[in-house]
Amino acid sequence: MPLTEEIVRSRYISLTTYRKDGTPVATPVWHVPHDEELWMVTEAASGKVKRIRNNPRVRLAPCSARGTVATDAPSLTGTARLLDDDRTAEARRMLAHRYVMSRVGNGLARLLRLRRPPMIGIIVSF
Repeated sequence: MPLTEEIVRSRYISLTTYRKDGTPVATPVWHVPHDEELWMVTEAASGKVKRIRNNPRVRLAPCSARGTVATDAPSLTGTARLLDDDRTAEARRMLAHRYVMSRVGNGLARLLRLRRPPMIGIIVSF
């Protein structure tokens, strides 16, 4: 299933993952469309990563920065997979290219020598 233009253009998408009992949990995330897939990065210890390890099925929809999804927004169901360190670095570079705030945050962290939590990349295929 091809990505919809609205999802590709949106600045944020609502990534819905599922708990073991099937309860959906939606989180707004930055994303980069690449080869009919969506790439994103998150903290390795985050809840969404734990849920993806248990169940790779996800749902995506364009949303606001606060995660609000319009009632008429398109959504897609896909399969998420977690990336190794090299591919995570590639995903981080792609996100930094698309989002200025990512570059600012990464630059400040380097400048201030802040310890950052381990990150992991996620690719969603359809």
